[in-house]
Amino acid sequence: MAKRRKGRLGLVLKLALVAALAGAGYWLYLDHERSGWRPDEDAYPDQGALVGETDGAVNFAVLKGLGAEFVYLEASRGADGKDANFSRNLASAREAGLQVGAVHLFDPCETADGQSANYVTIVPRDADLLPPAIRLTRTTDECFERVSDAAVQSELLTLVNQIEAHTEAPVVLAPNEEFETRYRPARRLERALWLDGDMTEPDYGGRPWTVWTANSAYASDAAEQPLRWLVVRP
Repeated sequence: MAKRRKGRLGLVLKLALVAALAGAGYWLYLDHERSGWRPDEDAYPDQGALVGETDGAVNFAVLKGLGAEFVYLEASRGADGKDANFSRNLASAREAGLQVGAVHLFDPCETADGQSANYVTIVPRDADLLPPAIRLTRTTDECFERVSDAAVQSELLTLVNQIEAHTEAPVVLAPNEEFETRYRPARRLERALWLDGDMTEPDYGGRPWTVWTANSAYASDAAEQPLRWLVVRP
């Protein structure tokens, strides 16, 4: 009897191991499929990438050859953070024939004045740039002092106005789902939306997106690190 139970236990363990290995293999397959995925170019002909200093060196000519028509470059963060590669990336992307836009990462813990001043010191006033984008991914949970939701909404509106005054172009708002749920910028500000959704069109903005981060980890020969792949609504 004991031997029979032992045999059953061994069989159960073997089956569990086989199932675990099969599951791991399936997830590795999905990850591999996702790494090279991007939306069909016939449906979304205008595609590009978001690039920042954490992406390391990027070959923009190769990116262009892969089908990218534009890039957005991270430029500034909060009141004093600057992307060390912005100026070099701007020149290289333009040399490769890509359209270029600049991105500011909004810090809800800081006032708009300092953030807009930081942005204008690194991003030139240039009519050939794509509309400026403001990434909205941080919440006040990270602030040292309490900041009300109303204050965040007010400072964001001020920042939008200040950046638009500098660039003479309407901004693109790029909230992630958490920021949108909490502060509702898409519902409060009538600006073009840039939403995130890996392999799935996002709808959390409550209205149609203009730019979609279709794959946040797109692997290519253009960079050693996976890039964030973007498409524009036709």
